[in-house]
Amino acid sequence: MNSSTDWFFWAVLSSIFAALTAIFAKIGIQDVDSDLATLIRTIIIVFILAGFVIYTGKWSNPFVLSGKTWLFLALSAIATGVSWVCYFRALQIGDASKVAPVDKFSLVLVAIFAAGFLGERPSPTDWIGIGLVAVGVIVLAIK
Repeated sequence: MNSSTDWFFWAVLSSIFAALTAIFAKIGIQDVDSDLATLIRTIIIVFILAGFVIYTGKWSNPFVLSGKTWLFLALSAIATGVSWVCYFRALQIGDASKVAPVDKFSLVLVAIFAAGFLGERPSPTDWIGIGLVAVGVIVLAIK
């Protein structure tokens, strides 16, 4: 799978597993501190990804990567870690059906950041969809 539409297949799978993440996490953090739960989850992810990379023969020497690659992967990892801590904390004290959609406000921010920093230009139809997501988050946030 490497055609120009294959991204959609993987994005749909991502959304399915993200939804399961919220449900499983909400159940799993009932009797544990959310920060400890995030650490446990992260350790499990490291082992799963290491096994996957080795099994698929994709391992290569990471020390030959450029400094720029290391910098931005490190920044991405930091952002991911902070996001997970915030997400698990929100899940522990809020409803999964509200926390997960608000978390997806990241879609709006990604579109704005991608336009500003990466030069991407979503179509007017794309912006309408992005705007609808933003409105949905606002509706969820209003009591």
